[in-house]
Amino acid sequence: MSSFMPFSYNLYVVAASFAIAMLASYVTLDLAGRVRTSHRRVGLAWWAAGSLVMGTGIWSMHFLGMQAFQLPIDIGFGAGLTLLSWLAAVAASAVALGLASREHFGALPLTLGALAMGAGISGMHYIGMAAMDMVPGIVWNLRIVALSVLVAVAASAAALMMFKLLRRVRPSRRVAWQVAAALVMAIAICGMHYTGMAAASFAAGSVCRSAGALGGPGLTALVLIATGMLLISTLFTSILDARLQSTALNLTRSLKESNARLQAANDELQKRAFADALTGLPNRLLFEDRLIHALLRLDRTNHLRVVDRLAVLFVDLDGFKPINDSFGHAAGDTILRGAADRLRHEARECDTVARVGGDEFLVLLEDVTDVAACVSVANRVLATLSRPFEVSGKQVQITCSIGIVVHPDHGDRTKLVANADAAMYAAKRAGGGCYTLFEPHMGSDASEQLELQSDLRQAIERGELQLHYQPKIDSTRGQISGVEALLRWNHPRHGMVSPLVFIGLAERFGLINKLGNWVINEACRQTAEWGRNGMRMRVAINLSVHQLRESGLPDRIEQALRFHGLDASQLLCEITESVAMEDIRATQRTFDGLARIGVFLSIDDFGTGYSSLNYLRQLPAQQLKIDRSFVNDLEESEDARAVVSAVVSLAHALGLKVVAEGVETEGQRDILLAMDCDELQGFFFARPMPADSLLAWSQGDKPDGAVDFTPSVIGSL
Repeated sequence: MSSFMPFSYNLYVVAASFAIAMLASYVTLDLAGRVRTSHRRVGLAWWAAGSLVMGTGIWSMHFLGMQAFQLPIDIGFGAGLTLLSWLAAVAASAVALGLASREHFGALPLTLGALAMGAGISGMHYIGMAAMDMVPGIVWNLRIVALSVLVAVAASAAALMMFKLLRRVRPSRRVAWQVAAALVMAIAICGMHYTGMAAASFAAGSVCRSAGALGGPGLTALVLIATGMLLISTLFTSILDARLQSTALNLTRSLKESNARLQAANDELQKRAFADALTGLPNRLLFEDRLIHALLRLDRTNHLRVVDRLAVLFVDLDGFKPINDSFGHAAGDTILRGAADRLRHEARECDTVARVGGDEFLVLLEDVTDVAACVSVANRVLATLSRPFEVSGKQVQITCSIGIVVHPDHGDRTKLVANADAAMYAAKRAGGGCYTLFEPHMGSDASEQLELQSDLRQAIERGELQLHYQPKIDSTRGQISGVEALLRWNHPRHGMVSPLVFIGLAERFGLINKLGNWVINEACRQTAEWGRNGMRMRVAINLSVHQLRESGLPDRIEQALRFHGLDASQLLCEITESVAMEDIRATQRTFDGLARIGVFLSIDDFGTGYSSLNYLRQLPAQQLKIDRSFVNDLEESEDARAVVSAVVSLAHALGLKVVAEGVETEGQRDILLAMDCDELQGFFFARPMPADSLLAWSQGDKPDGAVDFTPSVIGSL
């Protein structure tokens, strides 16, 4: 029996090999998740890089284990076979990561994968042993060799099972489970290696022909450091990639949620843009859109048989304003909602009912056979709206006036709404509570209004609008305390169009907000220009009820002030008392928004409405403006003087300043001064004038007949 050389292990290197095996196992488990969760191309890149890293880690454990093996002779390893053993480890790793990237793998793929991976690891080990090139050759214990191969296959199966099981672990517990799994894999891999080493015996007197090749303490340290750095950097990259993917996923989820919220908000905005907020009915925009589509459908149908018609009914409630004034606007809203519900009930599914004004409704009837069918609908509407409404426990009865226009019987298709409106006013003139069919002679007024409305839409672009400014005079100093901006329209053919005409048109045809926005920007622009010329001025503008109901009005005014570089205190917004009280919640909301940015606020035409003093006290206004109707009668009427005196006292008690408008005589001025009215405005001092005229007037260039006083504006605000 031949004798064999004794051998031993460097325990420090053995420990290093185990550490490398555990680190490699942990990184491999982490890479398995990257390969599986990444997109296809990214996943392939992670699979290729992961196979190299995992294979290098397993091979490094093997190589360090070989370096820990010590014989009485010098030993080394041939470069070619050593490289081949590394390739075997990389191939085995590629099989493992390839299986790990699959969503599901059953018993058969698991078995085949474990056999392939075990064969690769075993091949790595025994090819690496062959790289020693011993003479005579290594004596193998085949039973232990078989056991080592079995251990390799079992270790591979265990690794694949761990890949699979770790998918089910919650992210919060993944690190702990991954460390435990890496420990098991490291024990299995090292167990295979050292079992294989135990199968080898070296005859006494053997020579290692690779002693001068790879080996030595320096190479051991180099492999240990390089592999450790490779594994750690790969782990860091994997963690960073996971964080980036998690961030991207969160951003994507957040973007989807934002898009969903944006879509919901957009849907809500579209709903509000095309629906009346109070009744939920379509508004004028949606009605006009449906009318256009109905006319197109009618054209297609009438190419085949000229029998179909459509009709527009213009419905206006009679006596609605007195109900608002007597019972309050909450009662008025109740009646409007009730009227909307009744109109819906009378309309068919193919018809459209819209609210287009305060108490005005439009009904579009499609597929009607003749005028008699339209009259039948109008009679039903008259009957249903004449039934009493329940308001605060009381029965309130109203009537309505209806104008009917039928197409193609009654006039131009582009004037259907205007013609129905004209017919409705004819019903009003007939006493109300009835319907009127459109007749051609009614169209003259409607045509003129339609023409003016069309011109008004283009007036801003054509530069036909301008602001005139009427001074307000401080009663104690006799100086300008500010001006009121008044909108004027210089029509190219009709000349100066009365505001009573075009403001009403703008409100009825949905143009008032466009005009209001122009006034805001133009007033701010002119105020800034005056400031550059050395005249600091506070300018008052009037707000309509339609602007008051706009939720973005304070923001729009703030943007205009910022754009033109103005202090908010240089702008004063006037709202008539009746408008302010029409929707107290909207008024309160808008006033609070304007007060927040520092805009001054005034209640105009005070004394003509039905204000609740409690509401008035709650509004953040700085000023009351007495209606000109009281000022006109000051010299002749004791009642007018009593009312004005009471208003001045009330305003001062509430900490408000008082402006009297419509001052036209010296006597009116003297009475108001005696009542301690704070500011005066009217023809007695100056008429409204263009901006350049006001600048000249403020510097002493006054037209004939104007009152003489010192118009200094320095520090007047």
